Amino acid sequence: MSFFPGKDPVAGDAFACDAIENLIIPRTSDIGGFAVRRALPSRQRRLVGPFIFFDRMGPALLRADEALDVKPHPHIGLSTVTYLFDGEIKHRDSLGTELVIRPGDINLMTAGRGIVHSERTPENLRGHPHSVSGLQTWLALPDNREEIDPTFDHTGKEMMPLIDADGIKGRVVIGAFEGLASPVSTFTDTLYVDLWLDAGIRFPFAATHEERAVYILSGELVVAGDRFAADQLLVFRPGDAITLEAGLQGCHLMLFGGAALNSRRYIWWNFVSSSKERIEKAKEEWRTGRFDIVPGDEEEFVPLPTA
Repeated sequence: MSFFPGKDPVAGDAFACDAIENLIIPRTSDIGGFAVRRALPSRQRRLVGPFIFFDRMGPALLRADEALDVKPHPHIGLSTVTYLFDGEIKHRDSLGTELVIRPGDINLMTAGRGIVHSERTPENLRGHPHSVSGLQTWLALPDNREEIDPTFDHTGKEMMPLIDADGIKGRVVIGAFEGLASPVSTFTDTLYVDLWLDAGIRFPFAATHEERAVYILSGELVVAGDRFAADQLLVFRPGDAITLEAGLQGCHLMLFGGAALNSRRYIWWNFVSSSKERIEKAKEEWRTGRFDIVPGDEEEFVPLPTA
């Protein structure tokens, strides 16, 4: 999904905590009553580990006459990661996949040399008020995997290990964390953890991964005495031991990061590559109809942007 047409986020407010390398305030766009906040890429930061794109979708309540309809569009050089907190989205792609993702599940679609997909409100929810809330992120593929064949993997929430301690609950969505390992497979070291902290609870965020960040989904987070509100992205300095502390209302966080890529990545629209020439080739392929079609969703498509 990449339907947010807004500009890159603007610089965030100043902060005092030395442990934080970047504070990013996402730029918000309203799309027919559906709020989307883009935190990556930004002017301050292009990637955190392999994460090159980070969108917060909603939370939104769609009226009976509204629906999410992201028409077929292409990707290269990345894996899309769709993770919902509320609602349902029907995924179709050019591999013939047709599947509804529900809260707690994860869709990981690896584009490689090229894939096309659509994301829409399922038929059973159309004509009724319904809510949508979640995250869509992109993982840039390493140099030797950028042109692999496309694949799609769905992992149900029951397969992911749960974090359950006093005042702390969560799910390890991707990677290894606190002795728990997700079954979701990626091509580089990747961390993606859904974490809830009750009011006043402190939780150590070890420097196990090369690059680390946290997106505050709700509540207030305290780091080294500084307080941060919902819908802020904090990127931590490498190697520093961090303690996350929930504010008076508790907080809901997404921890993410992993190993940095070995070479630069370029991003244009839905295309990610280490080569500008490869992106130009993908643009021409989409413009001239040389990508595969999405079975069951052949009538519409998102045209190539003109700018």
